Amino acid sequence: MIDFDKIDIILLDMDGTILDKYFDDYFWENYVPEKFAQKNQISLEEAKKVLFSMYKAEEGTLNWTDIDFWSQKTGLDILALKEELKELIRPHPDSEEFLKKVTQKSKKIYLVTNAHNKVMELKLNKTGLHKYFYACITSFDLGFPKENINFWEKFKSHYGIKENKTLFIDDTEEVLHTAWLSGIRYPVLRSLSSSQGRAKKSHKFLTINNFHELINVL
Repeated sequence: MIDFDKIDIILLDMDGTILDKYFDDYFWENYVPEKFAQKNQISLEEAKKVLFSMYKAEEGTLNWTDIDFWSQKTGLDILALKEELKELIRPHPDSEEFLKKVTQKSKKIYLVTNAHNKVMELKLNKTGLHKYFYACITSFDLGFPKENINFWEKFKSHYGIKENKTLFIDDTEEVLHTAWLSGIRYPVLRSLSSSQGRAKKSHKFLTINNFHELINVL
């Protein structure tokens, strides 16, 4: 387990890590296809086929989470649709307790997310979690997704991050691997990103099911 006395900085992903990813999964896999089908007068099955192919083509790029890009591609106002469903935006039940505990321990907390800035603002305003972060950084601020090592090099340089004193928690192993390659000392996988999903397991990085496993050793 991690020795928190050796850690000064905690980096946290947003969707799936501090927030329940159910909102995003439902939004992109169900709500957007429904609206796309209605707009184009096609079946829901055909809408999903078209959209999922579009999604797949943009994985690992900035377009993947660029709501302006998807608004243009689909002809839908993606931000407005997210606003319609914002009641489904919820933190994991253990997130705020963890953030409070880390704050009490005088650790500096950064939010690092691939989400578009407009979406990040919507979600943080809805949940009220923004008050816990020293800074909130998106891939759009740095010009690279977190899967790209250039994101981490620019982030560390700009914020003076000491890799050997930094813990990073994310629900995506590929992102953790890139951060680790850049020198981040303590990568941790959150295994259950959605309350409706299945837990993942990493054979490379420390894996937690929830924040209580870390709260107990803080």
